[in-house]
Amino acid sequence: MKKIIIGNFKMNTKPSELKPYAMSLATKTKGSKNDIIICPPYTHLSVAREFLTGSGVAYGAQNISDEEKGALTGEISASMIKDLGATYVIIGHSERRAKFKETDRLVNRKIKTALANGLKVILCVGESLQIRENRQAYAFIKKELDDDLKGIYENELDSVIIAYEPIWAIGTGKTATNKDIIKMIETIRKEVEYLYSEKAGKELSVVYGGSVNLNNYKKILSNETVNGVLVGGACLDVDAFAVMCRENY
Repeated sequence: MKKIIIGNFKMNTKPSELKPYAMSLATKTKGSKNDIIICPPYTHLSVAREFLTGSGVAYGAQNISDEEKGALTGEISASMIKDLGATYVIIGHSERRAKFKETDRLVNRKIKTALANGLKVILCVGESLQIRENRQAYAFIKKELDDDLKGIYENELDSVIIAYEPIWAIGTGKTATNKDIIKMIETIRKEVEYLYSEKAGKELSVVYGGSVNLNNYKKILSNETVNGVLVGGACLDVDAFAVMCRENY
């Protein structure tokens, strides 16, 4: 079964380093039936366009402004990203929410801006360790989805991938158990069903992120309810990432 394999570079590598990476990844994953996406830093996107166009690897940005243009020094608009050939953007990553204080209201505006500019959205949701230990994880995720998807039409969900990333598992080497992952993804689907329709919940693309690597990706993807993985640090090793991308699930 086809899966979605996403690599989030975060603030790693230089633009010059993306050329050999992109060429290698495109070669090593040629013929893969999976949807392969990499999200390098903004500065790398022109390199991605040059060396990934026509390959089986799509690329996107890690963030956008909620505004189209204006006196917003340092911001990058959705149309700028689109002009560089990107087709995806990550919105609402836990690092943006925690370190840059991005609220659900802002995340919602960014989703609308991305969709209006023809970008596909990778929406990240996830709970902290404290929330999980307080047994509030499922209620928290439902609230995030309610707020983040407010005003988004059902037909627009075709351009939205939900990435469940438990905050306590990102960059820690820890990962949720398969049972926890499946239960949370089922919760996400049921909430989308509640907000939209049974069809929307069933057809929604949901991936898991949180210390995904060569040692655990197969186990994570062993259940059909998991549509793919969002890979962080492990994607920086092109050989390891290519193995995940080539897998015939």
